[in-house]
Amino acid sequence: MAEQVMIVVGAPVEYGDKLLDAISSAGGDIIGEYTHCGFTSLGYGRFKPSESANPHIGDKEAINKQEEIRVESFCDRAIARAVVDAIREAHPYEEPVIYVIPLLDLDTL
Repeated sequence: MAEQVMIVVGAPVEYGDKLLDAISSAGGDIIGEYTHCGFTSLGYGRFKPSESANPHIGDKEAINKQEEIRVESFCDRAIARAVVDAIREAHPYEEPVIYVIPLLDLDTL
């Protein structure tokens, strides 16, 4: 079994399907004959853009609270860079927060 990573990203709610499409197109979130295998949940992102920022949503120099969808997925470690690049291409934010978390292989524990 290849080493896997979990990939987590938040985005405006309407971008959830677009991000899952991007991840799958790059080879992520695939289990056997199933694609788009991810988990989503709703929550709030908080951020304060500087005067020099170019925010997709929200006001500069103010703390913003935005409803977002959290997309959790996975891929082989070997293609993680390609998956992250696909997420950045599909994501509307100037600086999306993307977590790449190594997963343990339970067969080796």
